[in-house]
Amino acid sequence: MSREQLAVQRARRSFQTGRTRPLDFRIQQLRRLQSFIKERQRNIKDALQTDLGKSERASELYEILVVEAELHLSITRLAEWAAPRPVEKNLFTLLDEVYVKPEPLGVVLIIGPWNYPWSLTLLPLVGAIAAGNAAILKPSEISSNSSKVIEEFLPLYLDQDLYQVVEGGVPEAQELLKQRFDHIFYTGSTAVGKLVMEAAARHLTPVTLELGGKSPCYIDKNCDVGIACRRITWAKLINCGQTCIAPDFILCEPSVLNRVVEEIKKCIKEFYADSTKTSDDYGRIINQRQFKRIMGLMEGCTIAFGGDADEAQGYIGPTVLKNVTGESKVMQEEIFGPLLPIITVNSVDEAIHFINEREKPLVLYVFSNDNKLIKKVIAETSSGALVANDCVVHFLDSALPFGGVGHSGMGRYRGRHTFDQLSNLRSCMIKQLRMEGLNSMRYPPHTAKKLSWARRFVLSRLNVQRLRNMVMFAMLASLAAFVVQVPALKRIS
Repeated sequence: MSREQLAVQRARRSFQTGRTRPLDFRIQQLRRLQSFIKERQRNIKDALQTDLGKSERASELYEILVVEAELHLSITRLAEWAAPRPVEKNLFTLLDEVYVKPEPLGVVLIIGPWNYPWSLTLLPLVGAIAAGNAAILKPSEISSNSSKVIEEFLPLYLDQDLYQVVEGGVPEAQELLKQRFDHIFYTGSTAVGKLVMEAAARHLTPVTLELGGKSPCYIDKNCDVGIACRRITWAKLINCGQTCIAPDFILCEPSVLNRVVEEIKKCIKEFYADSTKTSDDYGRIINQRQFKRIMGLMEGCTIAFGGDADEAQGYIGPTVLKNVTGESKVMQEEIFGPLLPIITVNSVDEAIHFINEREKPLVLYVFSNDNKLIKKVIAETSSGALVANDCVVHFLDSALPFGGVGHSGMGRYRGRHTFDQLSNLRSCMIKQLRMEGLNSMRYPPHTAKKLSWARRFVLSRLNVQRLRNMVMFAMLASLAAFVVQVPALKRIS
């Protein structure tokens, strides 16, 4: 029996004991995960520096802080999320107890990515623990130093039977995918996402696929182009462009093309002083394979700015490309690097047409002072998310469900959305063995009268809270009328 099979069996046996069901146990494990993040920050930051060239502050800002926030939210709101949820009633269920009860799914497989090996691996784990599941964690072998730290230290904090780490590469991932899970949560490329979904189908296992794609960024010529370019430049160059929600390319009118290039150049100097290569805040490409792939994407394009690179250091400088068309090599796949192509369009309608001709993106960005234009883009396009006048920051709001659509993924997570995604939202109805006369309308022989009553009952919807308020109002009105009548009664007597 393989190591992967043993890990899944161990997790399932432990889950079946019911140990994860009490909320106190889940909160205990979440607090231990908090301790792991706090006590192992040095290991985490060193691993990120080695894997991706991330500075200490960048590691804290983009990896650690978001997990800390998710843990705090989950611990403080868990009782509310896990409580039975009342539902709207109709006349048939007026006297019944009907609600939705979240319950654990079972054993969840979490396959993490290499670009954010901590936040995008641990965020789903927070939700899996909060929802009462067991979990198998498979960190990416590409960010090897982070993977080793997770494997070495995480089991020291969490229940080792319920939460296990399987380190390794493609063979280990393939062996894991042969096993039966109750949910698979994968973050990574669309190509691998298809393989994950294919493997999950053999066991009818539901999946959450957090993929990527080419997220467009439209700049309206009448907006504040300087502010727009500052926000776009910041978002594009986080983690050296290796971010699934980074703006992948810009759409703008020819009249503002040169200004956009100059503003981006100005922002790079503002952020990184004289040299991105020597700046602590500018990262590195994960490996040589990715370096060669990104450099190859520039083929056939004009470099408007940048283009410098050092393969030995895994360094590619911020690069703006122009004379780009929809057929250019750089437009055939997600860039996942510090290249920013600019495509000119003559109007917002042409931009919308360009976007709609391609796969639905993970996020669509639009910069404009015109609210009607923003609403037009929302109405006439589809994407996992839409952000107007900023980039990337929607991921920080855990109230917004994060995820893609079509080729950019399926399923949603962050905060309560992760809890719901990794729970069985079980429908519960508790009826009484009485009032059989009322129920007789559903029993044969079926008559026109019975059907008439059934239609009335089934098609009615009742807002129970509103009904309670009406009853309360009626009682208060009756009490007030009684109070008014008492003096008159006394006078009569």
